[in-house]
Amino acid sequence: MARLKSLRTKTLLSIAGYDPSSGAGAVLDLAIFRKVGFAGMGILTAATAQNTKKVVSYYAPPSKFLFLQYQTLRREVSFAGVKIGMVGHRKNIPVISRILDENRAVPIVVDPVFRASSGAWLLEKAAIPYYISHLREKISVLTPNLEEAGLISGRKVRNPEEMKEAASRIADLVAAPCLVKGGHVSKGAVDLLFDGHRYYVFEKGKINKDVHGTGCFLSSSLLCFLVKGHPLAKACELASAFTHAAIKKAVKIGRGKPILSPLL
Repeated sequence: MARLKSLRTKTLLSIAGYDPSSGAGAVLDLAIFRKVGFAGMGILTAATAQNTKKVVSYYAPPSKFLFLQYQTLRREVSFAGVKIGMVGHRKNIPVISRILDENRAVPIVVDPVFRASSGAWLLEKAAIPYYISHLREKISVLTPNLEEAGLISGRKVRNPEEMKEAASRIADLVAAPCLVKGGHVSKGAVDLLFDGHRYYVFEKGKINKDVHGTGCFLSSSLLCFLVKGHPLAKACELASAFTHAAIKKAVKIGRGKPILSPLL
């Protein structure tokens, strides 16, 4: 009976970086997939040297190796959903685009990780337009934070009204819905979805914690709720609430930012 249950378990794929602090990236994605009830597999775009305080450096293996990781898994597994995080470098973008082409039938959530919260660039700034163009018409939803939304849209994003403008512009650029993560606006935490037709605002009380990994947590949980069959707006609402609850329980394990744990 246990074997029959395991055969029915859907598998989600994380394409992201490796964060040795476990506070973000593929390690966190896989933990969330399992917490919500899915099997998880991970393909690494890069490995970082970081702790809870900052990213010191990172290494991105050759793009051919990125695709080899995917091909090897794909020979025996079909994925029910895909989450893209840190890209690593420009040469990985065509590979990721090819992977997206091969998984158009399933939900795909892209968290555009451009820069670490400590300030280190995780994708060349000049490559951002190139990356966005390779996502067009291939994804289910893009989930930038305020800074990422500004880099993509070409304008500052500091408040809910500017979040609306950015979400609309970004949705047009990628031909897909856009969820702008705004944990640092107004007097509360605000996430805003534009699905191409209307806006949805998910507002919660502000928590006075600067936590590592919130973007990864929200985007990977969003993928889980989409694969469970929830409509986009409901999946975003559930992921936003799930992330907010996790922030309250974030734990401090080093001298830097607290990290999230889906197991708490």
